Amino acid sequence: MRIIVTGGCGFIGSHLVDRLISENHDVLVIDALFYPESEENLNKSAELMKIDIRDKNLEKVFMNFRPEVVYHLAAQIDVQTSLNNPYLDAEINILGSINVLQACKNSGVTKIIYSSSAAIYGENYDLPIKEVSPSIPISFYGISKFTPEYYIKMFSDSCDLDYSILRYSNVYGERQVTHGEGGVVSIFIDNFLRGIPSKIFGDGSQTRDFIYVKDVVDANMQVMTKGNNQIFNISTNTPISINDLYYKLASIADSSLEPVYCDSRMGDITHSYMDNSKVLEDLNWKPSSTIDEGLRLTYSNFEIAKIVS
Repeated sequence: MRIIVTGGCGFIGSHLVDRLISENHDVLVIDALFYPESEENLNKSAELMKIDIRDKNLEKVFMNFRPEVVYHLAAQIDVQTSLNNPYLDAEINILGSINVLQACKNSGVTKIIYSSSAAIYGENYDLPIKEVSPSIPISFYGISKFTPEYYIKMFSDSCDLDYSILRYSNVYGERQVTHGEGGVVSIFIDNFLRGIPSKIFGDGSQTRDFIYVKDVVDANMQVMTKGNNQIFNISTNTPISINDLYYKLASIADSSLEPVYCDSRMGDITHSYMDNSKVLEDLNWKPSSTIDEGLRLTYSNFEIAKIVS
């Protein structure tokens, strides 16, 4: 199958591209390479087009390649950046997504799979969060990830374009950068490897639902041909506090370093974990990695990468 992956040099996108290539799909990666080092993540069997999803020439790329399926992962991913520069955040995540949708419509794409976020739910007190739970974002990032969902539905209604929307909990794993939404695992690991203390914003009792990147990729593969015109939470349905996460990694790193506690940050959610029963029932998907297994794999990979570098 001919497939475009926007953001295919990024953390999740590059793992998805690896899987698609391994299953013999013809893959074109679209990436602006805002972080030039991310090109190192690119699978050598994939074609790369360096272009911003906001670029007016994006449609020409689609027309030339004629993809059947598009995985749309390209985004501005940092909550604090969204608060400091909401215009840029909206321009990339909303207007860029509209540009992708327009290119899909005009090039005959049959399905788009959109990577959304738990951030769209905001501070939801009825836990675990279901797909039908209220969406009340508390950051510009949450707004800019939620808004394209409406555009996707309207494009789907107006043309022959199926979709699946995947709302990720906090994804972690190999190749994750030390910035962006959900990057706390990579930040902690990087600091342990460098022997410096990590900051925890708030008292560390805040909870998240952490999911290993390979499980997220597997969910993406499941919806390539199934789950049309549906929204799915992609999560473990299991909360863990930031304190517990820190000390799990400290144990793996065999480190006695203590964290430094700082004031909470605007836009950060206190408690969040998502119900994944719908995707289990509809697609028979569930995560295969426990938090301990995923953290050990991730730490080992970061450790090897540090030795090599």
